[in-house]
Amino acid sequence: MKPRPTPAIRFANIAVSQLAWFAAVLGAARHTPLWGTVCVLAGIGWHLAVSARPKREACLVGLAMLIGFATESLHTAAGQVTYPSGQFDPRLAPYWIVALWGLLAIALNVTLRWLRHRLWLAALLGAFAGPLAFASGVRLGAAQFVDAPPALFALALGWAVALPTLVWLSIRFDGVTVPEPAHG
Repeated sequence: MKPRPTPAIRFANIAVSQLAWFAAVLGAARHTPLWGTVCVLAGIGWHLAVSARPKREACLVGLAMLIGFATESLHTAAGQVTYPSGQFDPRLAPYWIVALWGLLAIALNVTLRWLRHRLWLAALLGAFAGPLAFASGVRLGAAQFVDAPPALFALALGWAVALPTLVWLSIRFDGVTVPEPAHG
């Protein structure tokens, strides 16, 4: 395999992800979710442009967005969270949060690749970091908890399953590294 992403690509991946996350969350909080979603999609586009095998990474992004849509729609339909903007149907996840799952996917083979073959650690990290990120979005006004303790517990359970699943998928759809050509 080709070497891991360079330090410059890892730094850029973190910077792009953080800036796009804030754009999406603040856009949703200010009832302009489309602008933040455009920033997220631009970040995903940048990642695909610098990836060795962009089709594989695009598959990973798409799968992450499908998982995110299902997961977030379950929380929404269960009445655990509400959103001020970006929903076509109040029972379904808003489009901007689904895009954020795609944004997470661009980190899986770059800055989060250390989670590979550590799915138990991915579950622990997901159970902690997923609800923490969501609560940050709530504090910024992009969402509201209907009843915070059960919502946070449900988010922790969901992320404890989702992040290891995404890490497992990232190994299978790694478009960042390129296999060495076969010698023979």
